[in-house]
Amino acid sequence: MPTYKLIINPISGRGKGLESIPAIQAQLQQLHLDFEMVQTQRPWHAAELACQAARDGIDVVVAVGGDGTANEVLNGLMIAQRDYQVPAGRTAMGVLCVGRGNDFAYGMNIPTEFSAGCQVLADGFKRRIDIGFVAGGDYPQGRYFGNGVGIGFDAVVGFEALKMKRLSGFPSYIVAALKTLFLYYQAPRVDLRINDEAQQLSALMISIMNGRRMGGGFMMAPDSLQDDGLLDICIARQVSRPRVLALIPHFLRGTQASQPEISYARARTLSVKAIEGTLPVHADGETICTHGQELTLELHSQQVDILCHHG
Repeated sequence: MPTYKLIINPISGRGKGLESIPAIQAQLQQLHLDFEMVQTQRPWHAAELACQAARDGIDVVVAVGGDGTANEVLNGLMIAQRDYQVPAGRTAMGVLCVGRGNDFAYGMNIPTEFSAGCQVLADGFKRRIDIGFVAGGDYPQGRYFGNGVGIGFDAVVGFEALKMKRLSGFPSYIVAALKTLFLYYQAPRVDLRINDEAQQLSALMISIMNGRRMGGGFMMAPDSLQDDGLLDICIARQVSRPRVLALIPHFLRGTQASQPEISYARARTLSVKAIEGTLPVHADGETICTHGQELTLELHSQQVDILCHHG
């Protein structure tokens, strides 16, 4: 029988992580799973716990939280592979969603409703996915990501959404997007190198995706596949404020590729350097920097087994 370690962020979803423990416990017992639960106590604790669980030979490590918790667990599993030679696929990753955006789960075909998520854990269907790596800003040593990296406008939207006390989930991102129109308007001029091909442009936003969605509902890369060995890159050039408002519905529907200010590329490696201005950056919703200068990104193919819906 496989062993499961649930890593719970008790403050995820404004305390929903802690509140969900009895219901999750009851459902997993009903499904006759062999599991133990542990709560995180500080930032990066989930990464440390996941790394140790992989080294201990646990079969499945489950992130119970939002995108930040999932990102830490993913980092822990990758560090176990990189630094302790734990074979890829030895320890799989599961997700039970109790967070705000749950964009990683969406892109990986994991249900956001926790009882359905528990059933996915019991079913045990796995898909091996690619994992991204970003270095720069506050993380010169690098940090892994599963869903995506946002540079520019969407990073500031995420920063603003986190400040909100009364709103959460997708509504907080919509309000934050409107606030960001006035906070972050002048796009930095960047040197962007994709697969060693260079271009310079004023980029309002660069989204580098392994998954498909950010901000709880913005379809940054609707055609992205998590196991195709490529990052999907969505580039939005500097536009007027009214034009930003006009583009938002396209991002909600995933039709922005039809708009002249938006371009797409696919790559295994890329770098972004600020020529004028600075780079606000997040990875899976976690702050990489607020005023960065240079980033490098790469994709590692077929790294982590994810428990998800079949098909």
